[in-house]
Amino acid sequence: MNFLQVENKKFIIFGLANKKSVAYAIGKILIDQGAEVIHVVRSEERLGNAKKLFPNSPVYICDVEDEENIIRVQAEIAKDLAGTGEKIAGIVHSIAFANYSDGMKPFHETRKDDFLQAVNISCFSFISIANHFKDLLEEDASVVTITISTTKMASENYGYMAPIKAALDSSLCFLAKSFSEFSQVRFNAVAPSLLKTSASAGIPGYVDSYLYAEKAILRKKALTTQEVSNTAAFLLSNRSSGINCQTVVVDAGMSVNYFDKEIVTKTVS
Repeated sequence: MNFLQVENKKFIIFGLANKKSVAYAIGKILIDQGAEVIHVVRSEERLGNAKKLFPNSPVYICDVEDEENIIRVQAEIAKDLAGTGEKIAGIVHSIAFANYSDGMKPFHETRKDDFLQAVNISCFSFISIANHFKDLLEEDASVVTITISTTKMASENYGYMAPIKAALDSSLCFLAKSFSEFSQVRFNAVAPSLLKTSASAGIPGYVDSYLYAEKAILRKKALTTQEVSNTAAFLLSNRSSGINCQTVVVDAGMSVNYFDKEIVTKTVS
């Protein structure tokens, strides 16, 4: 028996873009462990890519910026599940967006429309997906989102996304509390430090931050998408049944090592 015990269970993953995605690695782990995965992607272009990466998995399209799309895709999935008696054992929300097209600005110059668009896509979509998919979930399903390792460090090149990720983190306890009125569904987040993904490539100055993080990590080796996804897969399984409303930091010890002697010496010398 596999440790995760997810054989023949169904999971929905929102956010697959390509092979570098956290969503890809999570899906691969679940399938390797005998689970069935349903992917929900943003666009027709990503639909084709998803079908190449997961030829045996159903793929649906949903741009979560418009809540009507979330309602629609729920109905499509519900229709395809109808008559099977099957429920969804877990949902992954691996979605984030910020408009950096004008380059980085000081935080106090954040544009209202950029901020509201980002909070809609990156945070409210998590709440909306939970709400509209609640009737498809197993009694003890697990819902997992992907956030960041800390929202209290003023990383200039991440800008207004940190407060939005803080709102995402805070949503966990409120969702778990409201769902506890009718279920045992759990809500948790995986919080990685810097990763090499296609989404991160669009953040100004990200490469320098990534290289710095590699030096700050205790092992002097960058965090991998696989390590983050392993944690997410565990949280999706009943093996983590005692974990609820938690943000699990996966940073290979980076947060204790900002004053690493090598970094300090190079900075002050």
